[in-house]
Amino acid sequence: MQIFPCPFCGPRDETEFHYVGEPKARPEPAASISDATWADYLWFNANPKGVAREVWLHLTCMEMFVMTRDTALNATVAADAAGRGAH
Repeated sequence: MQIFPCPFCGPRDETEFHYVGEPKARPEPAASISDATWADYLWFNANPKGVAREVWLHLTCMEMFVMTRDTALNATVAADAAGRGAH
């Protein structure tokens, strides 16, 4: 079992969280994006070995946040409130 840090509720069991994806910019303008570019945006992630930033949803408080994790060590580095400027 892992303990993840919710920036709003504090440390909680990993079962209370849902992985949303990696933070990345949506390709714009939508009308001129090719099918290949759109598919790449939807389905392909960097998935790095080592430090990675990920968007997570805490299912208890329904807040989204960005967690920085070291995927090689399976360790949490930091958790930041998404779009709120908190650290």
